[in-house]
Amino acid sequence: MQVEVLNIQGKGTGRSVELPDDIFGIEPNDHVIYLAVKQFLAAQRQGTHKVKGRSEVKGSSKKLHKQKGTGGSRKGNIRNPLYKGGGAIFGPQPRDYSFKLNKKVKDLAKISALSYKAKDNAIVVVEDPKFEAPKTKSFVSVLKALNVDNKKTLFVSAEPEVNVELSLRNIPSVLGVSLSELNTYDIVNADVLVLTESAAKIFTEEEVPVEA
Repeated sequence: MQVEVLNIQGKGTGRSVELPDDIFGIEPNDHVIYLAVKQFLAAQRQGTHKVKGRSEVKGSSKKLHKQKGTGGSRKGNIRNPLYKGGGAIFGPQPRDYSFKLNKKVKDLAKISALSYKAKDNAIVVVEDPKFEAPKTKSFVSVLKALNVDNKKTLFVSAEPEVNVELSLRNIPSVLGVSLSELNTYDIVNADVLVLTESAAKIFTEEEVPVEA
């Protein structure tokens, strides 16, 4: 897949990069994308939910009345879950929602997500922006020049760039990551994928997806 490299003014530079078909041109596997997204979201859950059971709520442990002879139903103590203020039955307890996926599954999910972006023509390659100082206004002008300012954008650079990261972090519709941080959820969640030229060339040179 041949993609033209644009400058930060949105004009062609006369250069292009070849994005390898074994990463950007496969038949996407929807199920592994689902698993990778599910794993990512599960890992974000705190799992700190907690309710008190019968043994944890306050209240006397004395039996309310004798077992037989009252004409009423059998009753235990006031902490019975059937009474107001009693303990919860099978309520939520703290737990870890994360689960493991094999590396090959995660890699296939990422490749599938990238291939979807390629199929949708939702990949833009731009020359590496150089900001002398962090400035959100400057980065917004770059987005406008690339015609992605009104889209949810994933901006991927080869290495962390402090000035770039500080310039884009206050823009709600933009998420900036380095290539080593790229994951399936962020790719799927974005409308358009903007790769810096150096990041795109790493795909070409290595022809393997970076590990999530």
